[in-house]
Amino acid sequence: MKVCPSCGLQYGDEQLRCFVDSAALQPLADPNLGKILAGRYAIEAVLGEGGMATVYRARHALVDRPVAVKILAPSKARNPSLRERFRREAKNAASLAHPNIIEIYDYGEASDGTVFMVMELLHGAPLANHIAPGPMDAGRVVSLGLQMARGLARAHDFEVIHRDLKPENIFVVEAGNGRELVKLLDFGIARSMHDSRLTGAGEIFGTPQYMAPERITTIDAGPAADLYALGVIFFEMLTGRLPFEAEEITGFFIKHMQQPPPRPSQLVPRCPPALEGLILQLLAKSPEDRPVDAHQVVKALQSLRPSGGTRMPDSPAPSASPSRPIAAPTLPPTTLERWMRRTAIFDEMLARAFGPGQVPADSERLLVEIRATLRRIEALRAEGLAEQRKLEALEAEAHETRARLGFAVQSLAEDLSQAREEARAARREVAPYVEREQQAHQTYVQADERLQASGGYRQLDAPDETFARSLRDVVEALEAWALDRVAADKARRWLAGKEHTVEDLSFQVQALRDQLGRSERSYAERREASERALAASGDEVQRLEQELLRMASTFCEPLRSRPSLRELFVRLEQEG
Repeated sequence: MKVCPSCGLQYGDEQLRCFVDSAALQPLADPNLGKILAGRYAIEAVLGEGGMATVYRARHALVDRPVAVKILAPSKARNPSLRERFRREAKNAASLAHPNIIEIYDYGEASDGTVFMVMELLHGAPLANHIAPGPMDAGRVVSLGLQMARGLARAHDFEVIHRDLKPENIFVVEAGNGRELVKLLDFGIARSMHDSRLTGAGEIFGTPQYMAPERITTIDAGPAADLYALGVIFFEMLTGRLPFEAEEITGFFIKHMQQPPPRPSQLVPRCPPALEGLILQLLAKSPEDRPVDAHQVVKALQSLRPSGGTRMPDSPAPSASPSRPIAAPTLPPTTLERWMRRTAIFDEMLARAFGPGQVPADSERLLVEIRATLRRIEALRAEGLAEQRKLEALEAEAHETRARLGFAVQSLAEDLSQAREEARAARREVAPYVEREQQAHQTYVQADERLQASGGYRQLDAPDETFARSLRDVVEALEAWALDRVAADKARRWLAGKEHTVEDLSFQVQALRDQLGRSERSYAERREASERALAASGDEVQRLEQELLRMASTFCEPLRSRPSLRELFVRLEQEG
């Protein structure tokens, strides 16, 4: 693609000069700029670049909606594993539907092989920018941390583990009235616990500074690894530094696995004790010593939140309107209107340059073809808009289903979280009873062994004090074992009740997850036809727009040197 440096019109590679101002065309530094992706997303500017992908500001070409588009680098798109990881990022995040997780509107592959996802356009800055100036106030740590934990709880509710949580992947949006809204981003190496594994043996993905000990030794780390990363982030927000510092990656690994973190209060004396306790619990080396899940982190942070402060809603209501922008009721201003005005200028050029009946046949033919092409583009735009309306109705339905099921899962998951916490506490309470029973049994076994060593139970010809003592020891040990067994059985039944509650709630949550999975598959099948139609019509519109540029260039070239038309060419330039 080429671009006019004066008016910004974009041309195919075969064009040399702009028909508007005759400026020499220059190659586009980024071939995606100006592209209409998948027939409907006009790429406008680069927002950020990374090793895997580039994020662009874009606008829906059919409805006036600003969006962000993430495009996988062509070199990465050739790798099937990376393509699948990119697709999975979009699929995982799209199904979560939570205010604290970036919303994914669309994802797929364009006809030219471009792999992309379309996201909400956020205005704000990464959390890393907010940490850079230094330690944050504890109240702000709690406020932002609470939103992070809520987003993470939703992801874990649907068995999506982020695996690369860090300040660069957390965005703080200015929500108005001094409020800050947190969005979790970049689920690029996230995986569902039921996805096929995309990592090879020995591969470690993530950021060493935020990596849980178990992430270093196994690729099967679960949700607790995200909680550990959350603890590192809270520590960094509160103190302005990481809990562990090292010169190289292996140094971070060793410290995460072996070295206890410093107490935040050693660096920030006014740190609230409860917040410090939560951070240290999140940074526990063993996953079993961390909170049972993100819902317990939410609960802990809610108790720390200053009273009377501005608060975000605890959860999205199932009947809430979709957070996506509502489409414009009519087509936004398009190149069609501009081309209509250009065509009127072309008419004036011919009338001013030639007398009646003297207009060259080639010029008249070109003008007829330009008008016919414009009519075809207008028809394609109308067809595309109708198809887009169908797609948006599907999107709204899918979003409502995600929000409704997400709310239902969250309600059950909060009960499940409490049940897990109670089951964990019950296991701790039951353990001494089981241990005493085991000890009593061992005492009985040892007493019986002594009895057997003395010849075992038998009828005596004469009293034997040693035998009598051994027999008494066996009877006493057996009675003690019986008492301890009764207490242990009672404790085990109590624990079994707690664990049954966990199993029952887990079953209900899984049923809702399965329901969402079926809904997502149905939605994907239904939207496929509309997306194919939109992509086809969009590609045809792009081809026709390039044809318009070629015809306009051919039309203007023989007229450019006429002094009488100079003022019209200036008007043409203004239309650019």
